[in-house]
Amino acid sequence: MLEIKNLHARIAEDETEILRGVDLTVNAGEVHAIMGPNGSGKSTLSYVLAGKEDYEITEGEVLFNGENMLEMEPDERAAAGMFLAFQYPIEIPGVATMEFLKTAMNAQRKARGEDVLSIPDFMKRVKAAASHLNVSMDMLKRPLNVGFSGGEKKRAEILQMSLLEPKLCVLDETDSGLDIDALRIVSEGVNKLRGPDRAMVVITHYQRLLDHIVPDVVHVLSKGRIVKTGDKDLALELEKNGYADFVEAAA
Repeated sequence: MLEIKNLHARIAEDETEILRGVDLTVNAGEVHAIMGPNGSGKSTLSYVLAGKEDYEITEGEVLFNGENMLEMEPDERAAAGMFLAFQYPIEIPGVATMEFLKTAMNAQRKARGEDVLSIPDFMKRVKAAASHLNVSMDMLKRPLNVGFSGGEKKRAEILQMSLLEPKLCVLDETDSGLDIDALRIVSEGVNKLRGPDRAMVVITHYQRLLDHIVPDVVHVLSKGRIVKTGDKDLALELEKNGYADFVEAAA
């Protein structure tokens, strides 16, 4: 589903190279975890996949279901089925959460050639998905993420992901700022979306998230490239020994 080949990327403003030859293949039905120290390029990789303009691709390619993702605009990537859950979801004052969800869902449906949802059908879907994530109707009546706690923002974002039903889910440090209960709720929401036709890339510093969202494959990213790949036990090794050996290997 996702093929990344020799991907190099730098910050457009000052040409600082961040990604230095990333190779990664994620098949449908798989969950891949990407771990690594601060500054290794984990979030940059997620931003590049989403099409953030702050980064310039200098070499390599990214294929999403055989199509060149790097030639797509961000909205085209979303319409094709890619979703990025941010480490820090932003607040958007003046934009009602329900209206945001309805607009996003219907935009995706139009892009796929499907009919837009009626208000009753939309409400039914939102209420069903929200109940699994402990998202109250009071939260949905507020402006998007405004006044939300860290856990509420993450639950609202997983609600978006659940409703949009993407083919590729990229979660950038979704566990950041979550307490134990919120981590469990968010992880359960993510796990409900696992399936044979969907792939996930979970970016995290810590093994604790992977106790809840158990990956099929774990990669270590250091200094802009993947230096180690293994199964879920690799995350336990990292938790025990840290990243020092892998940082030295990438030097």
